[in-house]
Formats: sequence, C-alpha cells, structure tokens
Amino acid sequence: MIALRDKTPKILVVGDLMIDHYLWGKCERISPEAPVQIVSIEKETSVLGGAGNVIHNLIDLGAEVDVISVIGDDENAKELKALLTHAKVSSSGLIVQANRSTSKKSRIIASQQQVLRYDKETTNPIKEEQEAQIVARFKTELAKFDMVILSDYGKGVLTSTLTQSLITLCKDAGKKILVDPKGADFSKYKGATLLTPNKKEAIEASGIDIVDIDSLRTAITKIKEQCALDISLITLSEEGIALFDESLRTHPTVAREVFDVTGAGDTVIASLGFALASGYDIDASVKFANLAAGVVVGKIGSATASLNEIIEYESSLNKSTSNSHIKTLDEITLLSAELKKRGKKVVFTNGCFDILHVGHVKYLEEAKSYGDVLILGLNSDESVRRLKGASRPVNTEDDRAYILASLEAVDYVVKFYDDTPYELIKAVQPHILVKGGDYAGKEVVGQDIADELRLVEFVEGKSTTKTIERIQNDKC
Repeated sequence: MIALRDKTPKILVVGDLMIDHYLWGKCERISPEAPVQIVSIEKETSVLGGAGNVIHNLIDLGAEVDVISVIGDDENAKELKALLTHAKVSSSGLIVQANRSTSKKSRIIASQQQVLRYDKETTNPIKEEQEAQIVARFKTELAKFDMVILSDYGKGVLTSTLTQSLITLCKDAGKKILVDPKGADFSKYKGATLLTPNKKEAIEASGIDIVDIDSLRTAITKIKEQCALDISLITLSEEGIALFDESLRTHPTVAREVFDVTGAGDTVIASLGFALASGYDIDASVKFANLAAGVVVGKIGSATASLNEIIEYESSLNKSTSNSHIKTLDEITLLSAELKKRGKKVVFTNGCFDILHVGHVKYLEEAKSYGDVLILGLNSDESVRRLKGASRPVNTEDDRAYILASLEAVDYVVKFYDDTPYELIKAVQPHILVKGGDYAGKEVVGQDIADELRLVEFVEGKSTTKTIERIQNDKC
C-alpha cells in the first residue's frame, strides 16, 4: 500500500452528480403538534454526492479526476459547480439540460443519527441530444485517462444506449471501465471490466438468493457470463467482498465500527479504480478497497478515506509492518496537516534513542499520553556522532527507527540530519513539544513553534551511556 503514495492515476468519472446536504442539530423534545422529534439545527453543510462522492474519494486518494455529467439550469446546478470548483475539479464536462432539476438530497442529523431525508431531483432519462454531447466529449477526452468509472445512481444520466456506447469506446481504446450499477437489469453494463453490485443488487440481477457459498458462486458466475465481464465482484457488507475471474475467493471485511454506510459503495469503486489504475492486481485492489470502506463506515455521512487514513487504519488492525510508521520529512509534513484537520492533538519529541531501555519506553508512553498522535524525531547516525562522539551510535539509524516504530506509544518516526530538529518541528507544527526533565529552566529548540512545552522526568539510573558502561565493565 505504501507504493500507492506516489501514484496519481488519471481517472474519468461519468454518472449522476448530486449534492449531499446536511442539517446538523440536536433533539431534546417531541413536538406537541405530532409525535415527531424537534431538531434544533446548529450547522448546515453541503458536499458532492452520487458520482461526486466517487470524485471526492479519488481526489483524497491522490488521483487526478475529471467528470462528465448532465445537470439542470437551476440554483442547485450553480451550487454543484461551486462544490466542484472547491474540489479543484473542472466543471467543463457538465452538460446542461433545460428544465431538469439537479439532484439534491437533504438529510437531518440529530445527535449523530440521521432522522430524515428529503430529495429534490429529476430522474427521467436524459435526452438524446445530451447523450450525443456526452459521447462526443468522451471520445475527445478518453485518451487522457488511465481508467473510466461509471457511477450509476439511477437518476437518468447513464441510459442503456449511452452506457453501451461508453463501454464500447473504452474496450476499443483498451481502457478499463468500472461500473457501480443500479437496478435489477445489468444488461446495459455488458462488456465492462467489472461491476460492484452489493448483495441485494446481485440477488435481484441474477435471480439467485445468495445464502451460502454455493449460491454465491452460482450468482457471481451468472453475472460474469451474462454481462461478459472480465471480473465479477459482489460486495457482501460485513462479510467482505467476493470476486470471480477464473476462481472464486472472498476477502473479509476489516471494519471495526459501523456508524453510517452512506457512500460506502462510492468508496469501494473509487479505491478499486485507484488501485487498479496504479498497477495493483485485482486481489490487492480488493484488499485496499476493504480497508478504505472500513474507514468510511466509521464516519457519519457521505465520507471519504485518504491514503494516510487507510495506512493508519491498517496499522491499527495490526496488519502493517513497523516500516509503515517511518516517514520522510515530506510525508510527515502532509500527514501532520491532515491529522490536525481531523482534530487530532499532535505531540512531538526527539532524541537519539541509541540502546532502547525502560527509561526510553516510559518517557515515550508519558509523551503519548499528552495527545492523540506521537511523532518522534530521530537523530541520524551523523547527527549522533556529532553529539556523542565517534563511538556512537551503537545501533544504526535504520535499526533504531524500526525498533521505535514498533512501540505502541509511537505513531510515527522521522529521521533528521541537522544538529537540532528545528526544521522538522517547523514542518510538524505540533500542539505539544515534549523534552526530558533535564531541560527545566533551559531554552528548548522548537518551543517557539509548539503551542505548549511539557517536560518529562527520566527514570533514575536508566540511560544508554550507563548501559554501555555496564557492558564495557562486564557487569551486565
């Protein structure tokens, strides 16, 4: 997964764009007029929904994205364009159909629970004129992209005729085309690379009730054959994702907590597309999509999962190596900004940590207790030699980094090569800077950057120097 960090595949999304509108509040009483909740609205937010949520997911993963869709000539269309602009996605591929209502779904959320949704939209199939405009633009733009994703929400953009035209153009150009389907008739998706139906949709499309492994195999095989797919795939909610090409296998889900499944299907197809377009095979891509889905179902509303969140989530499930916790300066700069954006309190400390001992571990555990995420700046070998002399360090910077990254208290390790970690602290911009108690009354490098300085007393008699002396004196 770390190999995906530098990938920027170009992906074209075609489908039903909409606005997901949220009214957030709290409920403390029931209406005297009717047995309904009275929700006191505290804030209002709008984000891209439908195919727009696929776009958001792709952007957060690092893809370059463009979109083709049909909108109305109404106020909602203006708002939707503004949301695309905010996401730094061009709206030049949006085709206007007069007298069509741009889709907007409004949800009322009370105390983190969705209590009501109301929609304003047109769901009739788009007209032949708009179909022709989409095909013309698609032909012009297709060569620029590594992959195409069709996001069908049944709102009328992806008609049968249009969908077949787009699939044919992709196949002729040798481009993969992934489809998030809608409805019980999958014939309009015939020839696609793969579909991502959920279990309910797969049952309706295949006419086979999926109750065990045999019925799953029959249904997934039937869909593959009838739709002439390269790969047949079915998302199984808490049971994971099943896929069939030459054989059937199921990758289990990795969700810890499920708060809201809104948009989980968008995350699955976006992360699948991102991984496949980045050169991953289908099994690795499905595993990646499972992790991404595990992140978003732990959030409220139409959510996305960034690559850093997925890596962090995988780590929390004990499925990552210590190497994934060792970051470069550029990586930690981006990660720190994202962590703070997500409301995490970032703690920073630094040191040589040459021969790890109980004093180090207790110090780091104390430092971690001050916030949510502990970032450790580690002196490079050259830096240690300048500070401690030619005989140090005993352990190399790579060995020290790996051991520190394996500690539960340490979230990330970053090597620095200067005499002080000032530039690193400036990049991290931590909320809390932690140093040893021997710095009491002294100027601490970086305290002008952090919001707060905390000093931690060392464990008496525990130090790398004393450990080395004991070894040299043969008293261990």
